[in-house]
Amino acid sequence: MREKITVGLLFGGKSSEHEVSLQSVASILAAIDQTKYNLVLIGITKEGQWRSDPNFSLGQLSKILDEGIPVFLASNSEGSGHLIQFDPSSDWVGQKIKIDVCFPVLHGPFGEDGKIQGLFEMANVPYVGAGVLSSAIAIDKCMTKTLFQQAQLPTVPFISMFLEEWNQDKKKLEQKIAKTFGYPCFIKPANLGSSIGISRVTRSESLSRALDLAAQFDNKILIEKAVEAREIECSVLGNRNPQVSIPGEIITNSDFYDYQSKYLNDNAKLVIPAPLESDKVKQIQDFSKRSFQLIDCRGMARVDFFLEKLTNKIYLNEINTIPGFTPISMYPKLWEASGMPYSRLIDKLIELAMEWNYHTK
Repeated sequence: MREKITVGLLFGGKSSEHEVSLQSVASILAAIDQTKYNLVLIGITKEGQWRSDPNFSLGQLSKILDEGIPVFLASNSEGSGHLIQFDPSSDWVGQKIKIDVCFPVLHGPFGEDGKIQGLFEMANVPYVGAGVLSSAIAIDKCMTKTLFQQAQLPTVPFISMFLEEWNQDKKKLEQKIAKTFGYPCFIKPANLGSSIGISRVTRSESLSRALDLAAQFDNKILIEKAVEAREIECSVLGNRNPQVSIPGEIITNSDFYDYQSKYLNDNAKLVIPAPLESDKVKQIQDFSKRSFQLIDCRGMARVDFFLEKLTNKIYLNEINTIPGFTPISMYPKLWEASGMPYSRLIDKLIELAMEWNYHTK
C-alpha cells in the first residue's frame, strides 16, 4: 500500500479575503480523499500568525486560528520542509511535522501574490499552484493587462495610477479618463480579488468616492472602460502543457459580479457550459492557455473574460492563480463539467506540485 502523502493545507491569511479562504478550505476538506493523504491544517490569522494543532478536528477551522499552537515552516539539514511548533515567549520548540506538499488555499495579498510561494521555495517544500513570478504578476491587474497588450491579447482599455497622482492633480486624471474612454468605467484596487473594493462609476463627480473605496485596499488603482458584456470564465490545469476546461458563464442581476453575488447571496447564476458558438469556445480556450503560459503559470488558474454584447468581441479580463474553491465556485465546477470530479481535481493539483518539484530539483 502506498504511503500517505502529508499535505499542509494553509487557510485564512492577512488579506480581506480571509473569510473566502475559510469557505474554500472547508469545501476542499469535504472533497479530498483522506485515504490518500495525511492532512495538516495550518491556519494563518488576520494578524499573520501561523497556528496548527493535531488535537483539533478538521472541521474546527476557527478554533485552530484562535487556539492553535504557533508554528513556522523551515527546511531541515536534509533539505526537506518541516512544520515546527514553538512557544514565542520562550525557547521551547516542540513537535516537528514533515510536510510533503503545501496547498495554499489563501486568496489575495500574502497568499497568491508570490510572498508565501517564496517562503515555500526557501523551505524546499513542493506547493500547489503558480510560482513566485507568475503569482506576483497575476495579482497585479495593471501588470497583467500590460503584458496582455504586449502579447497582442485583447483587453479592455485601461489606465493604471497610484493614489498620489489623483491627490496631486485630480483635474488632470478626470481629463485623462474622459479622453481615453469616458464613462461608465470601473475603479479597482490593482492587487486584490473577489471583487472587493470595486466601483462602477458613471460620472466624474463619483470618482472621489470610488477611489477612496479602492484606496482602502491598495495604493495602486486600475481604471478601465466599462463594456456591456457577458462574463465568461475558463479553468486551466497543468504545468508546461496545460489543459483547458469548457467555458462557463456568470449571469448576475448586479451591475457586475461583486463580492455579495460571489459568496453571500443567490443573485448570480452559473451556466455551464456557456451557450457559445464553437469558434468562440475555441478562441476563449486558446486565449486561456496563451495567457497562462504568457505569465509562466503552473498548477492552476481561472481566466476571466468579457464577451461584448454589441460587437461579440472577446476581451481578457484577468487571471486568478488561486481561484475560489467554495461549493459555488466556478473553477471546480468547470472541471467537473469537463469530466474531472472535485476529488480527482485535488489529486491532480497535488500531483502537479510534486511533479514540478521533482523536475526542478
